[in-house]
Amino acid sequence: MQNRKEASEDRPLETAIFAGGCFWHTEAAFEEVDGVVSAVSGYTGGHRENPTYEQVSTGLTGHYEAVKVTYDPSVITYKQLLDIFWRNIDPIDQFGQFYDKGSQYKTAIFYRNETQRKLAEESKKKLQESGLFDKPIATAILPASKFYEAEEYHQDYYKKSASRYQRYKKGAGFEEKLDRIWKGKQGA
Repeated sequence: MQNRKEASEDRPLETAIFAGGCFWHTEAAFEEVDGVVSAVSGYTGGHRENPTYEQVSTGLTGHYEAVKVTYDPSVITYKQLLDIFWRNIDPIDQFGQFYDKGSQYKTAIFYRNETQRKLAEESKKKLQESGLFDKPIATAILPASKFYEAEEYHQDYYKKSASRYQRYKKGAGFEEKLDRIWKGKQGA
């Protein structure tokens, strides 16, 4: 993968899996963060072995578009990754994200161990109890299942197809909508 940063052989790395709508946007949100070694687009949570983009995009495989984040916990914590995740989604949209609608675009945090589960549930509860949103937080917290890497042309899409990604991002109104959703909610 081209999006892997140099990792020291002597430090243990951990992984986290987030579904935040279109994986191009989610991957871009994590890719340049200090402590993130790689962010890989893929599919998880479904019932079909080795799904393709065409299969997942039908919404019939049960998979989410997701990103597997490999990170150095001595540089960035799982809790900090959760904060990045929340700030890059509309947490009350139960049908997908922005103009990408369908089960494959729903949001979820896929925990890989009990510590991740606990931290994910605590962060969701804190967000719900903050009073910042007038609807329930729609993001699911689910046990991690097999993660399938997406096709190569999806990896680093925001870099490899920068102009197309920027048109997509602008057309979906990501920045404006995220600004509107999170404006004044810095304490959340």
